[in-house]
Amino acid sequence: MPLIIVLVVLAILVIWMVAVYNGFITRINRTKEAWSDIEVQMKRRYDLIPNLVETVKGYAAHEKGVFEQVSAARSAAMGASGIAEKAQAENALAGTLKSLFAVAEAYPELKANENFLQLQRELADTEDKIQAARRFYNSNVRDLNISIGQFPGNLMAGMFDFKPMDLFELAEGEEAAREPVRVQF
Repeated sequence: MPLIIVLVVLAILVIWMVAVYNGFITRINRTKEAWSDIEVQMKRRYDLIPNLVETVKGYAAHEKGVFEQVSAARSAAMGASGIAEKAQAENALAGTLKSLFAVAEAYPELKANENFLQLQRELADTEDKIQAARRFYNSNVRDLNISIGQFPGNLMAGMFDFKPMDLFELAEGEEAAREPVRVQF
């Protein structure tokens, strides 16, 4: 009889460990999927930026410094690795895009250009999708980090070396990045 009780307790423990482990794997995969969604939208933004810069260049050729800043920020964002570095580079890119749109405001004929207006709409749509993807990613990271930190899941997380993941947040002191890129005139 005591052997049966021990076997039942061990079976319950093994089933619990498998369930907790599988829960961690599910949360990690959901978080990776959410990060992939962010990357897809950022790629779309990166693809729009050169077209936007070229359109504005046609009207404001003397604003070379702004174009160089936007291009440099785009390159830095595309080359960033890791969530914290990517977030910082994306925040810098958002700031340079604001300066590009500030230049565009000074040119009424540019604001009426159909190509520019279409690029504005696409960029605004992309910015909305990036924000939604960030929220989805951060909610998945939050759920994973809670699971890793709570008892008794933290015991399993330690056994299998599951680590908390970083949120995709705005950097401290980056006030320009706290406001959405304004693409409507």
